[in-house]
Amino acid sequence: MTQDRLGKMLTREKAQGERAAVKRLLATLGFESPKELSEFVSVQREAEQAALSEVERREQAAQERELQAARREELAGERERAALRRAALVALGSHGEDLVDAERLLAVDDEDAGEAQFQSAAEALRARRPELFGQVRTPVAAAPAGAPAGRGPTRTAPVVKAGAAGLEMARRRGLIGESGGSPAR
Repeated sequence: MTQDRLGKMLTREKAQGERAAVKRLLATLGFESPKELSEFVSVQREAEQAALSEVERREQAAQERELQAARREELAGERERAALRRAALVALGSHGEDLVDAERLLAVDDEDAGEAQFQSAAEALRARRPELFGQVRTPVAAAPAGAPAGRGPTRTAPVVKAGAAGLEMARRRGLIGESGGSPAR
């Protein structure tokens, strides 16, 4: 018997056992099929809802309206804070993509922050990141020899002609003159 065949047999037996258990449960509860059980449950739920008095239904509706009003109020507060944040940044000169970046960087800890707190936080951000407000930072001075800051200059050796070292040595020893001709005697 292969592993695959054994696995299929066990799966079939398990499914058969589950079906038998469901049938036994349905018979115990007095139902012929799962569909009858689901219909019974839905009828019971409708009966419970109908059994609630008119006052209880009104109370539930009032509670739902209160929750919705609280959600709307919370969303309005978030929109107001976003508008205050954006207004403070625009007043300092931020716009376009920089405005979006500045909005993400603007940090105000207080949930009930007012216009003054957003303004002071925006000014602090402007001091830290002036490029977000249309100001250009002073460029960092380049390293010697035109290399980028933080790296040393590149080492470039002068171009040497073939045989130049030998001619220079002969000149120092006096074998040839300064102009490259025969030595002056």
